[in-house]
Formats: sequence, C-alpha cells, structure tokens
Amino acid sequence: MAEAADELSTPLGQNTAGKTRRVRLPFTAMQALAVLLGLVLVGFAGVALFNDNPLGGEPIARITLRNPAPAAADDKHAPAEPVVKSAAKSPAAAGDSKTVTIIDGSSGKRQDVVIGAGDPAEKTTDGDAPPLAMTGIDPRLLEKSRYGMIPAVADGLKPFTVYAGEADRAKAARMPVVAIVVAGLGVGAAKTTDAIMKLPPAVTLAFTPYGADPGKLAERARTQRHEILLQIPMEPFDYPDNDPGPQTLLTTLSSEQNLDRLYWHLSRLQGYAGIANFMGARFVATDPVMQPIVREAAKRGLSFFDDGSIPRSVAQSLSAGQSLPFAKADFAIDVVPTSAEIDRALVKLETIAKERGTAVGVASALPVSIERLGAWLKTLDSKGIMLVPLTTAMLKSKSG
Repeated sequence: MAEAADELSTPLGQNTAGKTRRVRLPFTAMQALAVLLGLVLVGFAGVALFNDNPLGGEPIARITLRNPAPAAADDKHAPAEPVVKSAAKSPAAAGDSKTVTIIDGSSGKRQDVVIGAGDPAEKTTDGDAPPLAMTGIDPRLLEKSRYGMIPAVADGLKPFTVYAGEADRAKAARMPVVAIVVAGLGVGAAKTTDAIMKLPPAVTLAFTPYGADPGKLAERARTQRHEILLQIPMEPFDYPDNDPGPQTLLTTLSSEQNLDRLYWHLSRLQGYAGIANFMGARFVATDPVMQPIVREAAKRGLSFFDDGSIPRSVAQSLSAGQSLPFAKADFAIDVVPTSAEIDRALVKLETIAKERGTAVGVASALPVSIERLGAWLKTLDSKGIMLVPLTTAMLKSKSG
C-alpha cells in the first residue's frame, strides 16, 4: 500500500515536480478594501474642494420673480395700476378693506385679493338691524336678542296676521274646513323639500329649530306660499332618556332660564305665524312652567298649536287666558304609517269636519304620508270640504 510522502519524509535531493505551488499576492484582502475606501473618500474630497456649488446634490426649483410696478409710478409706465386702485376703492368704502395683488411666478398671472378689516356686520351698533336672513320678512316685526332676531309686535301688526297663509275666510266660515299640519321639518332636507313641493300651499308646515339651515328651508316653504310654524322642544316624561334636543324647555329650570332658551329657538328662523310643542308631555302638562311661555307667545303676537299628543295639556286654557290664537290637533293621521291606516284616519277627519265645522290633523313627512295626503286633498272639493291654513281654522274656531 503506497503512502503519500510529505516534505519531511522526502529524501534530500529528489525532484518534487509533481507538487503544486501556491501563488501569494503582495497584499491582503483587507488592505485592498482599505485602498478602495480611500479612493472613494479622495474623490468626494476633490468634488467638495473644486466644485463651485456649495449646495451641490440638493434639489433645486427655479422660479421667476417679477417685481410689480411701484405704487408711485406714472400711469404711463404702469397701465394696470388704475384697475388695482379702483378695485381697492370699492371695498374700502364698504369696510376699510385693502387689495393685495398676488403674482404667479411661473405664469405671471396677476390676482387681486381683497383683505377686509373685519365683518361689517360686527360693526353695527345696537340700534342697527342686521341684514335679514329671509326674504319677505317685515323688519318692523323683529326684535334683537342676544341670539339673533326674534318676532315682535309693532305698529299694530302681529306675526300671526302678517304671516298667516292666504285663504278665503268668508267662504271658510260657510262650510266645513280641514287644516293639515305637517310637523318635524327642517332636519331632513329631502323630506322637507317633498312636503314643500308636493303638498298644496294651504297645508301648514311646522319646522323644528334644528338642522344645518332650517331658516333656508323655511324661506323656501314661504316662497311656495306655505304658512309655517316653529316647534319648540319641551320636556317629555322620560327625559333625559328621551331628549328632544339642545335648549329643551325643562320643568326643572326657572322661568327666566326657559325664556332664554325660548329666545334661542325663536331666533333660528323667521316668518312663522305661531309656535307649537315638540314633544313635551311633562312640560305642556305643567301649568307653572307653561304660563310664562304662553304669555311670551301672546306678547310677541304669535299663536300656539298643540299637536294633540298630550291628554293633560294646559295649553288651551292658558291660551284662552291670554287671548292667544290656539288650535289643537284632533289626532295624528299617520300613527300607523301604512296607506290603509292613513286613508282610514283621513276619512275620520272628514267626519269631524262635517260634524263640528272644523277639523285639524297632524302628520309627519314620511313618504307614505305625503303621498296619501296629496291624493286625499284633491278629493276635498267634491266632498264639500275646504282645505285651509291652520291660522284660518284658529280664527274660525274663535269666532264660532
């Protein structure tokens, strides 16, 4: 068996040509890496020393800046200046405003921006009435409160008579009449618009004080010749589990506190002929807290509508004591919101109108309610019954 020989076992002087010889480099791998890093650093140093751009490598955006003509320059050299001056004069006359010209650096486009010294409305004195938020409002029938404008009596005029819906009252006095109030409007713009546009003008619309812009919707209703009411949120029996909303009138508050809350609601929109309860089973049945509210409504030339949902309501007796125009709904026509039940309730309303001469129904703005009401109202003439705004029904009941 042959054994491989190493350098120690190989005899001296013998040829070792079969052995492979290793090649050794004059430097190590670490030394080569160090040399490469040194070259890189030298390159960066050279760029930094010999390049004349101290911000080399950073992003650069190039814009063109053009200096506007000096304000004191002659008109011949600055033809655009008179335009700027005329634009500045008009705002200045209105509210000490200034006009700043902004120039787009890339396109050279000029844009004048008016910077006002403040809202002119904020500069009005206590004796100045602010601009009216709604058209068709008699400014004499407005009074300034800390929340805004609220209704008032002036020059023998009352909101109840000025904002009452149009009706042939002489004809209404000779035949059975029906008044319909669609309540809960102002919160949902879609359902409110349906009630405004799909129902005839003689239908009275009642708005809550809530919603993004109840005043705008109320103005649209008045534009379509609807008579409108303002619903006042009042405390129900299960408050606060059942909360009508912010600024609700409460039996636990003083009369001054409730009147302050009432003013907040009254300022939310304008042009209404009266107020109505929004919920309020506990409040409307409590004489001491209702008295100041009814007294204030009479003082401001309004009316009061009781939606009929509160059996122990004291609103009617208190209204009579203040000679306040009043009406109470006989029932809600859409307690069961189906076509069959609503039609049955409307037939019942016809019967009451023929027996008593006046009937008042209240409804919500559900699509089915609007649809059934619209169809039913078209049949009233043939039945010898007249549809009237709520104010006309109030006056007829009072005269009767």
